Amino acid sequence: MSRANGIVLVAEAEPGAGPPEVLGNAIALFRMGARAAHLYSLTVDPLHQGRGVGRLLLSRVEEAAIARGLARLQLEVRADNDAAIALYRSAGFVETGRRPDYYADGQEALSMEKSLSPAR
Repeated sequence: MSRANGIVLVAEAEPGAGPPEVLGNAIALFRMGARAAHLYSLTVDPLHQGRGVGRLLLSRVEEAAIARGLARLQLEVRADNDAAIALYRSAGFVETGRRPDYYADGQEALSMEKSLSPAR
């Protein structure tokens, strides 16, 4: 995970009296010579969903991809994960295909992609 071709982001709650509370995380991969980054995983603790944690992590992944000169961000998402699909669509992702039997339980995945442009 420390290689230059990937990042792991962790969202933590504001520091308090106890140990850090992890709200969510994201893993993105950057292949050498590719024009697209791949969002491998984005998870948010169920107690913190709907509070912008996923959107913040997704935004940081996009920023990292743009900083590496990449033009697109791609991902797969479970076809039955309505909340995640809504997040990705609202962030500008479009469906580019479907992958039957993608997950171990036989569930289909949607392939999605977003064009990235540098901040102005």
